[in-house]
Amino acid sequence: MLTEDVFGNGDFVYRADDSCVAVPADIEFGEAVGIAVDSRQRLFVFNRGGTEPVMVFDQEGNFEKMWGAGQFVRPHGIFIGPDDSVYLTDDQGHTVRKYTTDGQLLMTLGTHGVPSNTGVENSNYRTIQHPGPPFNLPTNLAVAPDGSLYVSDGYGNCCIHRFSPDGDLLHSWGSSGIELGAFQIPHGIGVDQSGCVVVADRENSRLQWFTPDGEFIEQWTDTARPCNVYFDEHDNLYVAEMGWHAGTPDPQPDETGGRVSIFRRDGSLLARWGGGQNPYDAGDFIAPHDIWLDTQGNLYVSEVSISAGAARGLVGADCPSLQKFVKQ
Repeated sequence: MLTEDVFGNGDFVYRADDSCVAVPADIEFGEAVGIAVDSRQRLFVFNRGGTEPVMVFDQEGNFEKMWGAGQFVRPHGIFIGPDDSVYLTDDQGHTVRKYTTDGQLLMTLGTHGVPSNTGVENSNYRTIQHPGPPFNLPTNLAVAPDGSLYVSDGYGNCCIHRFSPDGDLLHSWGSSGIELGAFQIPHGIGVDQSGCVVVADRENSRLQWFTPDGEFIEQWTDTARPCNVYFDEHDNLYVAEMGWHAGTPDPQPDETGGRVSIFRRDGSLLARWGGGQNPYDAGDFIAPHDIWLDTQGNLYVSEVSISAGAARGLVGADCPSLQKFVKQ
């Protein structure tokens, strides 16, 4: 059901759909750590803590199927490529897996259960001693226009890894820190139509841009702990920002909470809403974690409302984990 509230401005105006998916009563939802839409406009929800980790809904939000039980230690990121291949990142499993939309495994990057050596202690990015090869708690993947696969290797590492479409490692870059080109949790990743790579450098609260080979281009700092990004056909950039209220041991209530921002490719801000003041309300957020568009321009935002919000006593376990914003 569409709400009466309008979000955004200019050419980016949306109404929230507060009932965008229908989950059967006998299926546990958990929290939507990631979302993506395939060529048939079906919504794929990567679900942490639910009955099965991959849930599929049709364009009207009706439940179709689920799959993936027992295959992931902790679901984290999802990306659907132009050929409808489904890439799923298992951070605590230290792998990224490629599937068909029906759940047939096609390829695995990394070795399940075997982290690379970075000297990290207790999965705390502040203790990383040196960059390492793939993977130590990877976070997300994006497919480039040339088919290259870019993986942000984020919680226990400080690197971006570039793979060939067949899964051969081509190049890695990054170090731990605050300097340009360094990362503190490279959490999300996207590739524009020219092949430039943008990294959501979450704990440095910035977006960093690189050439396809990892050469630093620029940084954008008008973000609040960005978690993931998505490009539309015009290379406008949609950003899910966790903000400073949730998912941090040092919450800052005087700073912005979770929000969505839309930028032009030149870095100018086109629209923004949220802020975390009323995370139960449509159009506001507790912990945005992923973001995606369908071909109609409708926007989906998933939130780690349980692990980053309810687990810290900021909201109840009933706080919404998935919102749809219908383009007006």
